[in-house]
Amino acid sequence: MKILICISLLIFYVSLKGALSDTVCQARGSDAIVCVCNDTYCDTVTREPPIIGAYNTYTTSESGLRFSKTGGTLNPYNNLTQCGTTLVIEPRVRHQMIEGFGGAVTDAAGIHWKSLSQNLQNHLIESYFSRNGLEYNMIRVPIGGSDFSTHPYAYNEFPENDATLSNFTLAKEDYQYKIPLIKSAMSATKRQIHIVATTWSPPPWMKTNNRYSGISRLKPEYFQTYADYHLKFIQKYADEGIPVWAITTTNEPLSGMLGLDSFNTLGWTQDQMAKWIINNLGPTIRNSTHKNTKILAVDDQRISIPYWFNYMVAKNPKTLDYIDGIAVHYYTDFITPAYILTEVSKAFPDKFILATEACEGSFPWQKNKVELGSWTRAANYINDIITDLNHNVVGWIDWNLCLDVNGGPNWAKNFVDSPIIVFPENGEFVKQPMFYAIGHFSKFIPRGSVRIKVHERKRIFSKSIENVAFLTPYGTIVAVLYNRGNRASVKIKIRTKEIVLELLAKSISTVEFPYKT
Repeated sequence: MKILICISLLIFYVSLKGALSDTVCQARGSDAIVCVCNDTYCDTVTREPPIIGAYNTYTTSESGLRFSKTGGTLNPYNNLTQCGTTLVIEPRVRHQMIEGFGGAVTDAAGIHWKSLSQNLQNHLIESYFSRNGLEYNMIRVPIGGSDFSTHPYAYNEFPENDATLSNFTLAKEDYQYKIPLIKSAMSATKRQIHIVATTWSPPPWMKTNNRYSGISRLKPEYFQTYADYHLKFIQKYADEGIPVWAITTTNEPLSGMLGLDSFNTLGWTQDQMAKWIINNLGPTIRNSTHKNTKILAVDDQRISIPYWFNYMVAKNPKTLDYIDGIAVHYYTDFITPAYILTEVSKAFPDKFILATEACEGSFPWQKNKVELGSWTRAANYINDIITDLNHNVVGWIDWNLCLDVNGGPNWAKNFVDSPIIVFPENGEFVKQPMFYAIGHFSKFIPRGSVRIKVHERKRIFSKSIENVAFLTPYGTIVAVLYNRGNRASVKIKIRTKEIVLELLAKSISTVEFPYKT
């Protein structure tokens, strides 16, 4: 009895400590809720390591909970306990290792971050990268400009036809916005932040249409120059104290090939891309002092993998000597089955898949580019992340870290939504439900975690609970559960123990408990 009392008191202390160490959401709105941060206040969340025999649960819901922390004890498994769904976790069946989660440092994000007071700048960085925030450990950064710049630009624009890139220097946007933001993020965490760098368009003189946007190809005489362009960027960022972990082989090459978008693009056919990787980019990177920089192919929609990547490597298998992984984007996921990801990882087990861009509000028919407090958009993120992770994706990178209420700036008027929206004129920024949705993964699934099998057993008429689970380097199991329907009872079975939870309607819960292998 005394032992039980001590355990109960310890659990109470842990729960109390967690409640005292966090600050709650300063909510605005009733149906569509955002959390407000100003100079003097911003909500935080800390992960409390669960004690042996106990679990911690963190819940975010449409009704307004944001990382609401509760806990309990693991009990002996009882087959008679009635729950709508039982999730049987099998830790010995293991899949991919996780690389991480993060967002993009674009010019737009940097401009808005810089528009805030120093306190708010610190709050924003800490909200994303610190141990009191989402603990992001990945950043995507454009090589030169993207559509989320105030104007189209690239490095070494002049002199034209400069094959040796004699005038290659970083832009003012790097020095004023992107580099300071990245360095602030690096200072906010003890974890290594992996930088993924991507070119939208090289200078127009390298391209067949001599423009930033529109249908184009890389001129063959500049294949080596374009490879050198990437290496020089890596070197310049390294000189600034920012190591680049990976580069991709150009953002959304299908857009430039087909003229699908109005922003900066460069089109590639599969054969041209393969030739460039094999003869230029691959050898240039691998024979440099930055030879360990990873090269990610595709960097386009999931739908492009079967006929783009598979065709390219089937016809040009030597590309596999240089490619470390495949980068995929979010925007056609709703019409493209996720099994494509599993199939490509089966075919190329030594190549990882990384989701490198996602945002809401991007489609032409979406009138409201920014929808403050939208739970639907958070739910779309949750569904996509769980689906990706269950199909061997090793990480998930959001698009802009922050934008304004119009979803910009964007020189091509390609406005979209963001997890954080800034209001510098009011001295505040707001965190949207999407922010917390990503955090249920990034906060609790650190680099080095390994996905494990979950088997779902449902009672008749019960709705499925979307789920994914991991064995973490902390010696714990983390399960993320998404209930898209009404309130539901769920049992988690792990060996001879069980956890029984009541999931709120339209909610996401992250559950963590100790596990000995």
